[in-house]
Amino acid sequence: MMKHTAFFDLHKELEAKIVSFAGYEMPIEYSGITNEHMAVRNSVGVFDVSHMGEFWVKGSKALEFVQKVTSNDASTLTVGKAQYSCFPNGKGGIVDDLLVYCYDTEKYLLVVNAANIDKDWAWCVSQNSMGAELENASESISQLAIQGPDAIKVLQKLTDINLSDIPYYSFVTGAIAEADNVIISNTGYTGAGGFELYMYNDDAVKIWKAVFEAGEEFGILPIGLGARDTLRLEKGFCLYGNDIEDTTSPIEAGLGWITKFTDNKNFIDKDYLLKQKEEGVSRRLRGFVLQERGIPRHGYELVNENDETIGEVTSGGMSPILKKGIGLGYVKKGYTKFETEIYIKIRNKKIKAKIVKLPFV
Repeated sequence: MMKHTAFFDLHKELEAKIVSFAGYEMPIEYSGITNEHMAVRNSVGVFDVSHMGEFWVKGSKALEFVQKVTSNDASTLTVGKAQYSCFPNGKGGIVDDLLVYCYDTEKYLLVVNAANIDKDWAWCVSQNSMGAELENASESISQLAIQGPDAIKVLQKLTDINLSDIPYYSFVTGAIAEADNVIISNTGYTGAGGFELYMYNDDAVKIWKAVFEAGEEFGILPIGLGARDTLRLEKGFCLYGNDIEDTTSPIEAGLGWITKFTDNKNFIDKDYLLKQKEEGVSRRLRGFVLQERGIPRHGYELVNENDETIGEVTSGGMSPILKKGIGLGYVKKGYTKFETEIYIKIRNKKIKAKIVKLPFV
């Protein structure tokens, strides 16, 4: 049985194109991926991301648990702050990437990827040697991402909370659209600004309708998973299952900035990842822009001028802003410097590309 979010009937009313994703029937597009992409970059759009997973970690051992299972240093979080992190898998790879929210010193919220909820939950339970209180709340929470430069103007109509006072990677809990206990989070996966709203399922449809009514003057649009992917790719954000997974280390993936080797933090794979950081790695995740016409796709081969394999595309597509093919891929040492010329094999033809610094846009 495929699962549905609380917004599924609304997606059908809006005639969204529905696909199977992470066990859910989800909208991939409504009015077209490029149209939706540009709406978020220029104004405002709304994503149903209720399929994401939410785990509560509570009690006197909460921080100890989070410090063990995540790569980032959660001890630096103060109440109302969030951080990007990952679960190292004990073999040098990544179980998942996630967000960590600090409610207080004995209460944290872990937000994980939809496709990995069961795997992540099993991992967390297996690593809970200190006896933290764990709760899988994924089925009881809905989530909307309201993204774009006009998102703050739309949402400010619906709450007395001054949204301008919520810095990047921070959150508050309060009332919005006459619904209480809504988490209002300034994180985002589009790089276009905006907020995520975490709510109880019973409040979901009411909040959706209020947001669209408030956003009408800004041309607000519902946005599907297709544009979510093109938006995150333009910003060079990793997608689990493509750019990071059980066989990629956070050091290889360029996530050294969320892998903290402080004395007060002992986490899974710490010694192995520290060795990688100090000695270097044989490949790195890099962004590239095609210099000729073509669209790179996941799994395409990366080669040098002599047609020797130097890597593989992990994510790729056409950038609606640049109107060029862009992508991410793991590239062998020796080809990772910015401005290095490489080639993408597309239908056995070599298409020239250039290694670039992220983000693309």
